[in-house]
Amino acid sequence: MRGQSRLIFCCSTALLLAGSLPADAIAAASPTNRSNIVNEPLVSLFIEWRAFERPQMRAGAPDYGAAAMAKKHLQLKSFQDRLTALDVSALPVHQQIDHHLVRAEMNGMDFNIRVLKPWERDPAFYQSVWADQSDTPEHEGPMHHAPVELWTYSFPLSRDAQTKLLGELRTIPPLLQQARVNLTGNARDLWSSSIKTMQGQAAALRDLHGKVSSAALKKAVDDALASTESFVSWLQAEAPNKTGPSGIGKANYTWYLRNVHLVPLSWDEEVAILKRELGRAHAQLRLEEHRNRNLPPLSSAASLKNIASAASPPSANMSSSCGTKIFCR
Repeated sequence: MRGQSRLIFCCSTALLLAGSLPADAIAAASPTNRSNIVNEPLVSLFIEWRAFERPQMRAGAPDYGAAAMAKKHLQLKSFQDRLTALDVSALPVHQQIDHHLVRAEMNGMDFNIRVLKPWERDPAFYQSVWADQSDTPEHEGPMHHAPVELWTYSFPLSRDAQTKLLGELRTIPPLLQQARVNLTGNARDLWSSSIKTMQGQAAALRDLHGKVSSAALKKAVDDALASTESFVSWLQAEAPNKTGPSGIGKANYTWYLRNVHLVPLSWDEEVAILKRELGRAHAQLRLEEHRNRNLPPLSSAASLKNIASAASPPSANMSSSCGTKIFCR
């Protein structure tokens, strides 16, 4: 699950907490009306929580060391206790939903620290450079808090953009150096698949080098590339020693499903749903095969050119054994 965004569960909490209204509308509301829009104690706790969720910086990079994450886990309990202490039973439904969403975010951090531990088990967690936009609002799967979203930059860079990119690139060497200490897990599949991920980062940095002009940026790219290539070599050298499973088990998956995504299903129930849908798809396929049983079997395309040709719209004078109907099926 490459990309549960950073340490938090992705949701529209920020909008829901504000009743989906603009901030100026909330500020202008009377105290009575405002209390109907937002739950002030929950909003205050949420703002404090989001600030806490971000890791401290150490040596120029976010700190995901064992001591830092253990401290986070202890402090998380106090936030969960404060959230539980807020009585929302008499509040409007939308404010009760806000409470559940904040609870889900906190549960997400708890799950990451207790079970998933991507900073310890998954080297791809330390990918920084993203050349393309994700097809989801955030990235899919765990990721750290200092990404370099190259796809958001327009080249040639403005002065402000150069400054911003320079700061982002400089986090890569210390982060990858820290990763070698943090990555003590034994998840074979996560480890082996991460090699290609980090090789992709190296390729993106090589491409970036030709797009920047300032000496400082070129040096930052060179430093980031060198540290990435060295990290890849280290991953490859350590890969034969990784022999353990990458999965988290049914019980942990079910807990995550119910307490972070707030989906009232278990692993086994989801498998049953998938099997039912697979059976439905097979049944539909068999029905179509039976309906077209008198037609010659379809042949697989031999090349991309054949696929493109088959997808081209038929010409006006195209004939068919079905008479005037071009598409018999």
